Amino acid sequence: MTLAAACDERLRRGILRGEFAATIWPSRGQEAIPAGMGAALRTDDRLVTTYRGLHDLIGKGVPLTQVIGEVLGHSVGASRGKGGTMHITAPEQGVMLCTGIVGAGVPVAVGLALAAVQQGSDRVAAVCFGDGATNTGSFHEGMNLASTWQLPVIFVCQNNLFAEMTPIGDTMHIDQVADRALAYAMPGLRIDGNDPEAVYQAVTVAAERSRGGGGPTLLECVTFRFKGHYTGDQMSYMPPDELAAAEAVDPIPRYRQKLLDNGVSSEDELAAIDEQATQQVDTALQEVLAASVPGLDELEKDFFVDMKGIPA
Repeated sequence: MTLAAACDERLRRGILRGEFAATIWPSRGQEAIPAGMGAALRTDDRLVTTYRGLHDLIGKGVPLTQVIGEVLGHSVGASRGKGGTMHITAPEQGVMLCTGIVGAGVPVAVGLALAAVQQGSDRVAAVCFGDGATNTGSFHEGMNLASTWQLPVIFVCQNNLFAEMTPIGDTMHIDQVADRALAYAMPGLRIDGNDPEAVYQAVTVAAERSRGGGGPTLLECVTFRFKGHYTGDQMSYMPPDELAAAEAVDPIPRYRQKLLDNGVSSEDELAAIDEQATQQVDTALQEVLAASVPGLDELEKDFFVDMKGIPA
């Protein structure tokens, strides 16, 4: 959680200061979801996420240099600097797609789950999306097909209460996204997306169910987005009192306090984690800035992929 926040904040600060030219869609405030999900999934389990998914990549184990390198368009990026923030892939860590189209990742994850079944593998496919994506046709088509064929998919809605710049109450006439699972005869669970342990438990149960042939699950992880839709967004659409209330229960200090209260970690140990995260981000950033940008010889590469060496 700390590492994801440190990466998000350093990139956003660098962009706003003009240190480098890039764009990110901040995920600050949502770090507990990938932390719990990443701990529950296996390395070979597939993940599909969105343009607001840098925290998901870090939670799945993608090296920071590859994440930052792709954002800044340098050759050390996961996609060798050619995909940018919206299109990062890291098959070695199971990250198969980041998409810039709202809801577009859902049918891709369903296809990855179908592939696992056809290959006789017990891996699962997890797909992350926001509340706005649950209003798209691709979401409902994917849910329907996954249920009909009982595919091993975990649909993870990171409900930060805003679809880009529109509050959730203006886009749907239901109280809970999880209720949409009822239409497809699959479990639907609404959980505290600011509690990494709750996310871990929910993803673990869903993954075990899928591996055993029990089919898909919809998880609605309720959280909040502390920053704008994009870097530089002035957030005039967000009520200040709602933002202040959400920041008051920031998942990182909240979980930090829980670790202290339960005697799991000391103040010194947690301070060391904070410092290490900052150092890791700074080191990775320097490695990226020292690397080259993709050359013209990269233009006609990567149209096809050699799957040799990638876990089946």
